[in-house]
Formats: sequence, structure tokens, C-alpha cells
Amino acid sequence: MPFDFTILFIAMPAILFALTFHEYAHAWAAWKLGDPTARSMGRLSLNPLVHLDPAGTIMLVITVMSGFGIGWAKPVPVDPRYLRNPRKDMLWIALAGPVSNIILAFILVGVFTHMPSGGALTDTLRQMVRYGIVINLALAFFNMLPIPPLDGSRVLKGLLPAQQAQRYGQLEMYGPILLIGLIVADQMLRLGIIRTWIMVPAQISLRVMSEIYGSF
Repeated sequence: MPFDFTILFIAMPAILFALTFHEYAHAWAAWKLGDPTARSMGRLSLNPLVHLDPAGTIMLVITVMSGFGIGWAKPVPVDPRYLRNPRKDMLWIALAGPVSNIILAFILVGVFTHMPSGGALTDTLRQMVRYGIVINLALAFFNMLPIPPLDGSRVLKGLLPAQQAQRYGQLEMYGPILLIGLIVADQMLRLGIIRTWIMVPAQISLRVMSEIYGSF
């Protein structure tokens, strides 16, 4: 598929802000729960430059120009020694990222609902907001996959009993391989696992958000 610079122009701001806000939320939650590590390293910031990973950003640019977006930011450092209840606190820190994207999507649905239509500039802005909604919901639910190093794995680890959580934690060293294997197999075999995992809760969330704004 040829690179589409229009998609890059429209979607890139939304993707960068979604990734930045996601990582900021992790840093903020860690700070509130007692860990100053991310804040001391300058990660408690909405400046995209402190969160972007060079390889992840390049991948993001290439794939967005091709019509879809896969990329990543630098993970927020967390030192469990500062946390009062490391297992449970790590759950909340992990959950903060996806929840922040769902909140952003909710705000953008409200913006989109009340935006006027007509005119080239207005239509472009509406398209940017639409991309923002889709990207934030996709990022939230993709990250909830229970495969390390995604946030869902840390949430699940915090919910499991201690013994099972310890066993589950042993998968972390294999997590990236498992995740890449799932993505490749899902695409090559057209299983639709990741698409279903993301689309079902995203569509439900979007429907609920639209109904909330429609009730005003």
C-alpha cells in the first residue's frame, strides 16, 4: 500500500498525544502512589519528546503513512520499593494508561458531537477528532491484552492470588516474543483475535459515550 501523507497529517497528532497522555498517566499514578522515579526523570510531563522511543516513533510514522498505526513509547520507570502495596499499586499504575485513553476518547466524542460540519477546514478537524477517538480506544484496549509487557498483564498479575501471580510473572521474559508471535499469527492466519479484542469493547464504549452525550 502506498504511503498516504494525508493520513499521516491527520492521524499523527492524535497518535502522539494518545501515547504521551498514556505514559503521563502511568507516571502520575506512580507519583501519587509514592514512587518519585518517573517524576525525577522528567517523565511526569505532557511533552511528547520525553516519552517517545526513537524506533517506536519511526515505526509509527511508517505504518501510519501506510494506512494503519503501530508504535510505542518509552515505558515509564517504576520502583516498587517506594510503593506501600507493590502488587496492588502496580495494578493501578498499569490501569492508569488505558483509563486515560478512554477518558480522552470520551472527551473527544463530546467534541465531535458538538462540532459543526461543512467547509474544508471544519471537515479536516472533524476527521482529526474522529481519528483521536478511534486511536485512543484502540490503544486502551490493545494495551489490556494480558501479555507482557502490555498493561493488561500487570493488571492481571495484581488480581491473581500471590502464588499464581508469581508463576504468571515468569512469563515476562517471554512476553515480547509471545506478543509478536500473536500479532504475526493473527495477521497471517487471519484469526481476528486482536481485532475482536479491541473492536468489541471499543464499539460498546463508543455506543455508551454517544448515548451519554445524546441524553443532554
